[in-house]
Amino acid sequence: MELIKVNQSRCIKCGICTKICPSGVLCMGENGPEAINPQACIACGQCVAVCTHMAIDNMKTPLNNQTNLKEFPVINAETAQQFLRSRRSIRCYKNMDVPRDQLLKLVNIVRFAPTASNLQGVSYIIVGDNKILKKATEITIEWMEAQIENPSHWSFPYHVRAYRDTGIDKILRDAPYLILATAPKDFKNGRENTIFSFAYLELFATTLGLGSCWAGLLEMCAFANHYPLLELFNIPKDKVLTGAVMVGYPQYSYKRLVDRNPLDVTWLG
Repeated sequence: MELIKVNQSRCIKCGICTKICPSGVLCMGENGPEAINPQACIACGQCVAVCTHMAIDNMKTPLNNQTNLKEFPVINAETAQQFLRSRRSIRCYKNMDVPRDQLLKLVNIVRFAPTASNLQGVSYIIVGDNKILKKATEITIEWMEAQIENPSHWSFPYHVRAYRDTGIDKILRDAPYLILATAPKDFKNGRENTIFSFAYLELFATTLGLGSCWAGLLEMCAFANHYPLLELFNIPKDKVLTGAVMVGYPQYSYKRLVDRNPLDVTWLG
């Protein structure tokens, strides 16, 4: 089956699709664009998305699976700035269930995050079982206790004491859900692609009234290949855990946008 099909009655041979192809798959022939290196196609879909006349179709990214963009940019700069700055790391959650369809909406958006060479390759596990979450915290605390003499883990004693002395969970913050990312062991871009995808998740969460926060201490335990934690989450042996984010309804609402350090930029030219 041919990689691309061209509707010659629509194609005006402008050549834009060949210019934006990141892998050099397309060239302009007498009858329109042609695939000269189809095996190099990374399924980014840009050739189909850019065509103003809907003249090209790509087997890997079919035209009928693409969504029409009514206008661009989608939102103005001021609205975008407010939206981006309104994201906060949420560490206090309501003891409330999140409807499964909302969680699926949240995880579904990560499919559209940029990934290296459009390889994607990240899968997700949604953990909502309170017993599993509490066990995950306990396992992480036990692992931290074994590492407590390591000077590079200077914060571990504080988190361990908070849990052992008062029962305060600073690992998962009593979040009702934990979203895990996994990737094949031989996939070199797993962590990088996870970071991109979870950035989308954190931003989109606010539109659903949800809050999120990276579970960094649990990640450290997982990245150390601590078997009890990986076994708890039933991570397949051919995969590795590449990220973890807490999710739930925020217990408190923020009234102001927090400032950051002043911009530090250097111009060359």
